[in-house]
Amino acid sequence: MDYQQINAETIDRWCRDGWEWGKPISHEVFRDAQQGKWGVYLTPTKIVPHEWFGKMKGKKILGLASGGGQQIPVFAALGADCTVLDYSEQQCRSEQEVAKREGYSVRIIRGDMTKRLPFEDESFDLIFHPVSNCYVEKVEPIFRECYRVLKPGGVLLSGLDTGMNFVFDESETKMVYKLPFNPLRDKALYEESVQNNWGIQFSHTLEEQIGGQLLAGFRLTALYEDTNGSGNLHEHNVPSFVATRAVK
Repeated sequence: MDYQQINAETIDRWCRDGWEWGKPISHEVFRDAQQGKWGVYLTPTKIVPHEWFGKMKGKKILGLASGGGQQIPVFAALGADCTVLDYSEQQCRSEQEVAKREGYSVRIIRGDMTKRLPFEDESFDLIFHPVSNCYVEKVEPIFRECYRVLKPGGVLLSGLDTGMNFVFDESETKMVYKLPFNPLRDKALYEESVQNNWGIQFSHTLEEQIGGQLLAGFRLTALYEDTNGSGNLHEHNVPSFVATRAVK
């Protein structure tokens, strides 16, 4: 089975089990966004600064691997023209349910971001790409596709996993794995990943992720670090995620 199919099915299971990043927003949160009170996340705990977005009304936004009915409904409430691409059937279904409940239109595409994106060149003003690169082996092609489908001056907002979480055991107290973490190159690690319902995940360096954006042609304009939100690393204020704002 293709590892991306495994990951899509894994995330579907996580959503059915109540995964935090698979719970769609409430009507009250949508209504607050319509009134200008809103916040969305690229990483676990820090709200993305509003100034990273600019004016939202009429903006063409792509939520890349951003299904689940959490961010896209907020953007729609703010007047944006939204498209979302996600390979999880459950995450796409949640998008549909929120859109139907709140009465707005959204283009929902069930697709794989490791493939050529199904959009024309220069289609979007902004791409919102929360932490998801950890589910793909090669990240640089994704940034090249983002650059292609953004308009000149368009903005890519990304949540990036630094790889720190892949080193430790579940208690986050003992270093047990070497980097890079790549189950496709380690049979034992692959079997462990499947048995533990982790999906097939990968560590990536900042050289791959931030450097990959720069190589694609982007100009980095801002970033911030974030923690896991819970656990031993969080309690010790260890940054394990980075959010970036890059401009075409």
